[in-house]
Amino acid sequence: MSTYENYSKTSGVYNATRSAAGVEIIHQTLEKSSTPINEQILIDAGCGTGLFSSKMLNYVKRIEAIDLNNEMLSRAKDKMASEEKAGRISFHNTSIDKLPFDNDCIDSIMVNQVLHHLPDNKDELWPNHYKVIHEFSRVLKTNGILIINRSTHEQMENSFWFYGLIPNALKSVIEKHIDTENLLKHLKKNGFGSIEEKVPSEVIMQGDELFNVDGPFDPDWRRGDSIWSLVSEDELNDVLEYLRGLKKSFKLKEYIQDKDKSRLKYGQITFTIAKKEL
Repeated sequence: MSTYENYSKTSGVYNATRSAAGVEIIHQTLEKSSTPINEQILIDAGCGTGLFSSKMLNYVKRIEAIDLNNEMLSRAKDKMASEEKAGRISFHNTSIDKLPFDNDCIDSIMVNQVLHHLPDNKDELWPNHYKVIHEFSRVLKTNGILIINRSTHEQMENSFWFYGLIPNALKSVIEKHIDTENLLKHLKKNGFGSIEEKVPSEVIMQGDELFNVDGPFDPDWRRGDSIWSLVSEDELNDVLEYLRGLKKSFKLKEYIQDKDKSRLKYGQITFTIAKKEL
């Protein structure tokens, strides 16, 4: 359950402004596993509306989809009802720190843009992140693969054209994202090794919607990125007034294009890939 976004409300519009961005990297990584991909049981930890599960279903043996928000999970179940009936996917309404599986029984885990929603404390070195990673290690088989899809602090500061307009929310959301150093420490302490990071600079989480000049004025568009839930009403009004001024003077498209230039350098997302070695 997110500590700041109301995903029960967001579930109905989430698919309109988000995609399974970077799923090709997940597929390619699992193809290289010592277990053939078509024999793998894959956990989708924090599956949401099933964007990534629906793309991976045709490649793996079975998916175990986990989400604590019942509305998001219901959307995923509706989307993949026939696959559930065929036993290709199972849905679990539970937390990712208490997985309903035995030790050493899962081949691979993907967790996509989820960890920053954990209730955690960076001053105490991210204990809930540690707990979740420990749980991932518990259920994975030796040589099992963990794929974490996240945005780094640097990417959030440089790769989302509108984040600079909402600096207080940006500061808050960065504080909710674990830094790379502590993430890698937690992985290593829980028996993960062969750690690598991949940054697909061309991948855009929101797809073409990122450049929709009318998007920011639409509450449904804003619900596609949880950072907006951290913006106060006064701040939101100020931002929208500023953007309306740019749009009225036919400068908004140019503004977006200019602010988006750094995205190609930094990318929006980073895939941290690790193998359970102990």
